[in-house]
Amino acid sequence: MPPPGGHPQRHAKPVTDSSLEPWSIKRVLAWASDDFRRRGNPSARLDAELLLAEALGCDRIKLILDSARPLAEGELGRYRTLIKRRRVGEPVAYILGRREFFALPLRVDRRVLIPRPDTEVLVESALRETHDRNLYGRMLDLCTGSGCVAIAFAKARPTWRVVAADLSAEAAALARENVQRAGVAHNVAVLEGDLFAAVSDRSCFELITANPPYIPSGEIESLDADVRDFEPRLALDGGADGLSITRRIVQNAARYLSPGGLLALEGGFDQAPAVAGLLADSGFGEIARAKDLAGIERVVLGRKPR
Repeated sequence: MPPPGGHPQRHAKPVTDSSLEPWSIKRVLAWASDDFRRRGNPSARLDAELLLAEALGCDRIKLILDSARPLAEGELGRYRTLIKRRRVGEPVAYILGRREFFALPLRVDRRVLIPRPDTEVLVESALRETHDRNLYGRMLDLCTGSGCVAIAFAKARPTWRVVAADLSAEAAALARENVQRAGVAHNVAVLEGDLFAAVSDRSCFELITANPPYIPSGEIESLDADVRDFEPRLALDGGADGLSITRRIVQNAARYLSPGGLLALEGGFDQAPAVAGLLADSGFGEIARAKDLAGIERVVLGRKPR
């Protein structure tokens, strides 16, 4: 590890090791990348760059432009602290306190699941399948977590009324913060509650989306440590077969959908056939599936009969 930095000096000096070679940006990145790689990190170089950019208060382009610049003790000390957190498996998104989703910067921490690129397919599918109601509609996003799906949809459809709901009061609090930061407070409300219990029995929506917990309980312990040990289990555990929450959503969604209304659900990599079956059994029609960038059927959609 690069020599630990002490308290920042009034006149910060570049840090060198016994060979008198300075710990430049290029050198420290190479060291950190190799350290992460030896520990089995599949995104070693990217993580090293993101954490160094955070420690230096710059972007990754600046790291390239200033690659030969030696680091001062305080800068190395900050980087060392971030490296220690990543070494024990803490996700980079939690260390940075943010994650981009649908080109939107969102705040994230251990209260919520980290938004994944796969979930952008849920937003894209919802937008595509409701294009005929571009000017106005009502949306309910269940298991909203950070609010990423609700916020992304609301940015694209500013005239829609969007309700985002989560069982976790802590997640709902963070979602409200993201709603404010994204500038969609005028058309997004965040509520707390267990699925449809968060809204009135008389509520009616043209669109219901959900990225529910869908990992089977018995598989939680086999997840990567950065997921298993840091992300909220409430947002991961889908019961014995991974479909406990999904099943409850499908069984009750029609009561809250207008005729022809759309239900769009994200699921696990092998769950699309089962989710499609649940929709069919509950009377939904026009059932379709949407693939993520890896070609996995990630989202299942169905319509309430008109």
